[in-house]
Amino acid sequence: MSVSAAEAVASPRLANFQISFFAIAMGLFGFTLALRAAESSFATGHVMSQAVLVGSVVVLAAITLGYMAKALRHREEVVADWNHPVKIAFFPAISISLLLLATALVDAAPAFAKPLWLFATLLQGVLALSVLSTWIGHRPFQYGMMTPAWFIPAVGNVIVPLAGAKLGYIELSWLFFSGGMIFWVVLLTLVMNRLMFHDPLPGKMVPTLMILVAPPAVAFTAWLRLEGEVGPFGHFLLSAGYIFALLVATQVAKLRGLPFALSWWALSFPIAALSIASFGYAHAAGSDAHRWIGAGLLALLLVVILGLIWRTAMAVRAGAICVPD
Repeated sequence: MSVSAAEAVASPRLANFQISFFAIAMGLFGFTLALRAAESSFATGHVMSQAVLVGSVVVLAAITLGYMAKALRHREEVVADWNHPVKIAFFPAISISLLLLATALVDAAPAFAKPLWLFATLLQGVLALSVLSTWIGHRPFQYGMMTPAWFIPAVGNVIVPLAGAKLGYIELSWLFFSGGMIFWVVLLTLVMNRLMFHDPLPGKMVPTLMILVAPPAVAFTAWLRLEGEVGPFGHFLLSAGYIFALLVATQVAKLRGLPFALSWWALSFPIAALSIASFGYAHAAGSDAHRWIGAGLLALLLVVILGLIWRTAMAVRAGAICVPD
């Protein structure tokens, strides 16, 4: 194939490079942190989590470069992503991925984690406010456009304290934590209304139901970092995470037979978040039961991650990735 012909083929694929690719990075960094929590809980070394961290950074770098190339060569497509009622919610996945990276580095490389966290926190604030401003603006959103993916900006806010509390930015961490909690409650009401009283989610968006688990699970870990103890509110958050996980489990049958899409990566990060929260509770409360719950969730996460990597590789090979929706 000539250079010009190759560019002709590559250009449409680049134009269709999905902002939701950053959900892959979120899932991998979540897996990294869940592995590290397990290693700490069972007093093993951090070899596995460090290896996964390196791979996750490579994946994040590749996705970032890909979307930057799209922004440079196909600016109108990026604008279309921003104006899309579902895709707009994935933009904060960029800052969330960086926040998770900073969290993974905060103990091993605090000198690098601090500026990265500050940049990611600023980016999260800008993206979250921009998305929320768009939602409450004059665009005519309809209930059919709402999916659990709308939780992503709120989840990003409660991730900020994970590294922020350790780095000493307590007030800033509380600011983002409070914002995340407020919009979790608001969006939870809207999303549950949409799920109960309107048309079912489109097939490719069914896996995003798992995102219901993420806000309370991440918030529990953030609460532990900020307060240092579980307390009544911590019990509420962790229990809410388990309740939503059980609720989503009742819908697993709907996944059977659905074609693979990038939205399936929405399964990974919430499982990681609940595993991390379980290990956190086990450490704070001395609960062996929660340590084994965390281990079970980590085993499930490993199976899910391996399956998602395999399905994604097969989709890439079949040319089913970076195609028009």
